Amino acid sequence: MSDIVAEDYHIAGMPVDSDADGFLEMLAAERGAARNTIAAYQADLVDFNGFLGRPAAQATASDLSAYMKHLSGSGMAARTQARRLSALRQFFLFLLREGRRPDNPAAEFTTPRLPQTLPKYLSESEVDALLETARALPGPPGLKASAGLEILYATGLRVSELLALPAAALSTDARVLMIKGKGGRERIVPLSDIAKQAAQRLRAGKAAKAPMPRYLFGGRTSRQPMTRQGFALLLKRVALQAGIDPARLSPHVLRHSFASHLLARGADLRSLQKLLGHADIATTQIYTHVLAARLQALVEEHHPLATRRG
Repeated sequence: MSDIVAEDYHIAGMPVDSDADGFLEMLAAERGAARNTIAAYQADLVDFNGFLGRPAAQATASDLSAYMKHLSGSGMAARTQARRLSALRQFFLFLLREGRRPDNPAAEFTTPRLPQTLPKYLSESEVDALLETARALPGPPGLKASAGLEILYATGLRVSELLALPAAALSTDARVLMIKGKGGRERIVPLSDIAKQAAQRLRAGKAAKAPMPRYLFGGRTSRQPMTRQGFALLLKRVALQAGIDPARLSPHVLRHSFASHLLARGADLRSLQKLLGHADIATTQIYTHVLAARLQALVEEHHPLATRRG
């Protein structure tokens, strides 16, 4: 693996063998996987190596079966078990395609059944309260919080996509923004005037700084973006002042709120899939609870029997 990739993605103190190293390099170079994604794959492979006591590339189907039983017996959540299995399945598929082994021992394993969970989201009134509170927050933190909330709620961006926006983003008269998301997939996101105005206020607040930050949401230095942790802490601060439980707010909750509110107001799943950048419509279908509620309200309002009862 190149020094740049190794420096960017390897977890300090976590050794990887040459096969795992090549797999991580492929994720970075060919799939454009995010830093956190690659770090998660590395951690999963290191854990499996530790269980085996030898390189993961030498594992058999029996080894995998024993490992999955070990994870289940440890009380690990089904979702985490499924992610571990997915990582190993992709790792062995990489080795198979590279001719480094003749099979994929993880191919026949069934993914642990995941519990059906509804996405957490805020009400429209709660989002309004957050936006008003952020606008009233003084200084640079207020400008960042206001711009971040406005843009996230107006576009449904992932927090990684938001923090990667260059300093000049949303500075033109363009009505859309081109976003490069997971797996290097590009999508077009419509822009609201409110989101662009919030970005403009944030830029204006940094205009006197030299040199100008590289990113719209600058970090500790002009060449670094704000960290996800720093942004999350800023949102928690806004939530407290808005009278909302900070545990209920995160950048992803805002993404869920964006999607849920659009559906509640008449958007369709296919359009929402494109806006969110989901590769599979099945991912977008986690929001069908909103559609079900909307359809029930529609029936109650317009069905002849419901009307007569009223």
